[in-house]
Amino acid sequence: MEVRDVVVTGGTGRLGRRMVDRLRAEGLEPRIMSRSGRPGTIKGDLLTGEGIEAAVRGADTIIHAAQSPTRKSRRTAVEGTDRLLEIAARAGVSHFVYISVVGIERVPLSYFREKLDAERVVERSLVPWTILRSTQFHEFVLPIVEALNRAPFVTLIPKGWLLQPIEAGEVAGRLVELALGLPAGRVPDIGGPEVRTLANLAQAYLSAKGSKKAIVQLPLPGKAARAFSEGAQVAPASAWGDITWEEFLQRQFAQVPIEAVSPQ
Repeated sequence: MEVRDVVVTGGTGRLGRRMVDRLRAEGLEPRIMSRSGRPGTIKGDLLTGEGIEAAVRGADTIIHAAQSPTRKSRRTAVEGTDRLLEIAARAGVSHFVYISVVGIERVPLSYFREKLDAERVVERSLVPWTILRSTQFHEFVLPIVEALNRAPFVTLIPKGWLLQPIEAGEVAGRLVELALGLPAGRVPDIGGPEVRTLANLAQAYLSAKGSKKAIVQLPLPGKAARAFSEGAQVAPASAWGDITWEEFLQRQFAQVPIEAVSPQ
């Protein structure tokens, strides 16, 4: 399938920037739809619909990676996706690619419910679609570990949580590969190269920082904590990425040598 014109929503974000770079490497010049309308982007507001019609007019494919960290996140994730798809259908868009998250049915938190509801919006759309679920990005796990490390003498970590972090650029590469193909429905999940406990990821982070802090694991109550402990956010049979957590940290901390930490 020859893709002539691609729109990337969220194209100024962590994942979106990498997709834009990969599309350009394929000889394409994607349109970057942004609510801000900053230079180099096309203004399009998922909350109001303003500018979306002009932003997608004539496009073949939309890669939808926009999200909002604000109190309006549900309106952006669900209502905004619905609005975007309605306009895309009228514009004759032939392929809609959506990035989602592994295990969203199993984690009873608002962000995951929003992603699941947005998936359902995509699935009932008139626009042919592809949905890819990924495990959490390294770039998502890092601020969590940093926040948990703020206690003065120890690092407090939820006990037994399992994660399989993947580098955002590797997810971007897979999304672009899918966007340049035919609509495929729900495609196989992808995840990072290793399943690790959050405690083990934190230990590698402390080693990278040269910290001697002890890690204290705390059992947390609730359905969400149990879901993380039971592996809701991992897909061990779907390892895709090659960049390990230690390799990611080396890049983050300017190639500081990192002691080997056995995955566990």
